[in-house]
Amino acid sequence: MLRLESETGWWLITHPDHARLAGAFAEAWGNEQFSVPEPRSNVLLGIRCHDDGWAARDAAPQITKEGKPSAFSSELVGKYSAFEEIDLEGYLAVRERAVRLMADEDAYAGLLVAMHTYNLLTERADRSTIQPDQLSLLDGFLAAQRDFQQELLCRIRSDGFSMEETADDRLRDHFRLLQATDNLSLLSCVSYTQPATLLHPLPLRDGTYADIRVEPMGKRWFRLIPYPFSQGALSFEFPARHIEGRGFSSAGELQERLASAAVCHLAVKVSA
Repeated sequence: MLRLESETGWWLITHPDHARLAGAFAEAWGNEQFSVPEPRSNVLLGIRCHDDGWAARDAAPQITKEGKPSAFSSELVGKYSAFEEIDLEGYLAVRERAVRLMADEDAYAGLLVAMHTYNLLTERADRSTIQPDQLSLLDGFLAAQRDFQQELLCRIRSDGFSMEETADDRLRDHFRLLQATDNLSLLSCVSYTQPATLLHPLPLRDGTYADIRVEPMGKRWFRLIPYPFSQGALSFEFPARHIEGRGFSSAGELQERLASAAVCHLAVKVSA
């Protein structure tokens, strides 16, 4: 779950809906300067569905020690330091499910999700917030993920894709696109108000790479420099539900309120 504080409570967005927004960004990606991802359908599928493993957990959200919805928020942008609020075993099970669900449907897309998961839990995770007796659990998960990535790579290289489509640098570029659109979606869903970058340099048509800066221009309105989309200004919508109240006495209270909340749609605008 992702959370966005309002004047009277919280907007809550599910991980799958956040991923659908990332997929919409990816579908609009590419112009005279920025490359369009190929094989397109496989890459878009991986981005659009990279968080489908979260559906069951998001259907029964938990609360933090302070009684807030346990969710990704603007405070966590650019870092991943909330492991003290997470049941690590359950969390890793969700991450595993997200990778396996995608790999069962499409090995190419599944490999991108596996690369995303591994990066999140290595380069972007704060190990100091994990209990020392649980580090072996994380390290075992990461070792299994490395093995599974190799299995998926062997599968797609014998599955009709071209050598160019399965080359290491091409897969790296697609992984970076997943990371970039995922990040832009996170910034959108939590209405981030500080300048940011989309994590990695992204490929250009001339064979070079460029960092993309994100400048907030207003409420869920971002200027991207350089601009990677096919049209000069675009608007996107994503589902969210609003619940009243800052804190909750139990997860059951939060879940009851969430179940009765209407689905609304919030908008995000991107421009050059």
